[in-house]
Amino acid sequence: MSDIDPILLSVFARAFKSLTDEMSISLQKTTRSPILCEAKDFVTGLYDGAGHMLEQTENLPILSFSLGPVCQYIVRYFGADIHPGDVIFHNDVFSMGNQNNDLAVYKPIFFQDRLVAWAACKGHQADIGGAVAGGYNPNATEVWQEALRIPPVKVYDRGKLRQDVWDLIFANIRFDIVPEDMRAQIGSCIVGERRMLRLFEKYGLDCVERHKQGLFDATRRMMEAEIASIPNGVYRGEATVYYDGKNVGKHYTIRVEITVEDRRIRFDYTGTSPQTNAFVNGTYTSSASATILTFLQMIHPDIPHNQGMVEPIEILIPEGTILNAAYPAATTYGNHLCPPNADAISRALGRAVPDRVTAGWNHLLCSLTTGRNPRKSDRYVDICFMGLKGGSGAMRGVDGYDHIGMIDASGGLLDQDYEMFEQQTPHTLVKHEYLCDSAGAGQWRGGLGVETIFEIGADDTQLVIFGDGDEEPAFGLMGGQRGSLNAIRLTFPDGTEKKTRSLDLIPGVPAGTIYHQQAGGGGGYGDPLKRPADRVALEVRNGVISARSAREDYGVAVNEETGALDPEGTARLRGNRTVELNTKDTKGKKTTKKKSWSE
Repeated sequence: MSDIDPILLSVFARAFKSLTDEMSISLQKTTRSPILCEAKDFVTGLYDGAGHMLEQTENLPILSFSLGPVCQYIVRYFGADIHPGDVIFHNDVFSMGNQNNDLAVYKPIFFQDRLVAWAACKGHQADIGGAVAGGYNPNATEVWQEALRIPPVKVYDRGKLRQDVWDLIFANIRFDIVPEDMRAQIGSCIVGERRMLRLFEKYGLDCVERHKQGLFDATRRMMEAEIASIPNGVYRGEATVYYDGKNVGKHYTIRVEITVEDRRIRFDYTGTSPQTNAFVNGTYTSSASATILTFLQMIHPDIPHNQGMVEPIEILIPEGTILNAAYPAATTYGNHLCPPNADAISRALGRAVPDRVTAGWNHLLCSLTTGRNPRKSDRYVDICFMGLKGGSGAMRGVDGYDHIGMIDASGGLLDQDYEMFEQQTPHTLVKHEYLCDSAGAGQWRGGLGVETIFEIGADDTQLVIFGDGDEEPAFGLMGGQRGSLNAIRLTFPDGTEKKTRSLDLIPGVPAGTIYHQQAGGGGGYGDPLKRPADRVALEVRNGVISARSAREDYGVAVNEETGALDPEGTARLRGNRTVELNTKDTKGKKTTKKKSWSE
């Protein structure tokens, strides 16, 4: 386009990103729930008048790629009945929402009496009604047992608070902290509105609209070029979803067929298992978001995140499958189907672009504690973010990230501050450390997981466990070994122990119970015998791996007392084991056994 100034195009791209960052900072500094202000389990974004993505700040990517489809739905839903000063809430999973707890705010932005943009944010709320405090109900079989459904609804109409609507929503939510956090989300959108209006005032409507479209076009061409670098073909991958909370021993399969044709890519999930009659299902939006964020990890990281980025991507997920459950299924678990979805995509595209895919990331195993804090005489909800963060998979040339968390967060979720954890809950932290030997061995090793121990500090605590990280370790690639399993164990005051499993709901946990969690590491990439021996010895000295793992997994002899490398012993080990190890693990299966409570 001849009337596009390339310098101004870059200015707008960076301005949009700066604005969503400012919205994010505002939201973090004004929310009260640790899920938001500590872990940053939220996203902020800007969209044009039609609901097309301008930019996002993706603290939790799986949430951010769900904001745009809902914005477009809201535009269709209200039609001409959208006005300056409106504020709209939404969480409904059957009108393009991704998860019930992820409650979004949308604020239309008007300039010269024209709807020109939207400011939006979405955060995981401490409670959203339903049968179980905190929103995760492993016994749910339909949406009404999970949460209060909020289809698009105006809580402000032309700048005036609709007190009746506000009261109706929050009468169905347990904790007073939630309306306070929703006011913070509204404030974040107001920040976005003010900054966007300044752009329009400075450059004019026509200039902004012209360069917006130019930015979309440029970004689309960048994405098309990335897709064109993948060999044309059809690639297939699978992954397994385990226990659904109701049908013991029943497994489900995610199947994806990826077609690359010149400058377009299609992800087709036809053949994926039908939806369950239990808790473990996803929505189209959560599953499509998982697809996008996984693919983005395989392409150039500097591509702007706007409408042009997604235009060359087609995602087909048949309704009635576990990734796109039909009404009125329970779907709160849907975000956590991202890890097996990502595994299927990586296994498929690993055949086409092995240098761009990672080995498996540690799958989520998470806990949520709720109850009353006797020190503060109030109720609390805590998701143990520090305990759930395992390691990422390695890739060619790079070790996996340590303690990064599940792939749907892609590192965006922050750890909990130890002191704040003890202030906001009745619990007392005992230990939080990297977990030795948790990562899959490889020429490039997986990222480390962690070990977390705390003492539960209040009687009648309710504990919910969710995720399937206790079923299958992160897979290795190109001769790399698998990571380790996750596990959560409770030791009660009388000395009895309980090994939990995914989708347990455990009420009445007494004060003094010791909670002990291990989060597994990511998978390794490449033959472990090719990892430099001196680096292996250094990691033994640093406690990353044990001397036993160095010997058995890497063929490296290390003095167990000093950590010093034994070159002669290493030469003997590697000389004897090269043929043995190189003939194993061609499909990422581990060659040595790592212990965990799960085995």
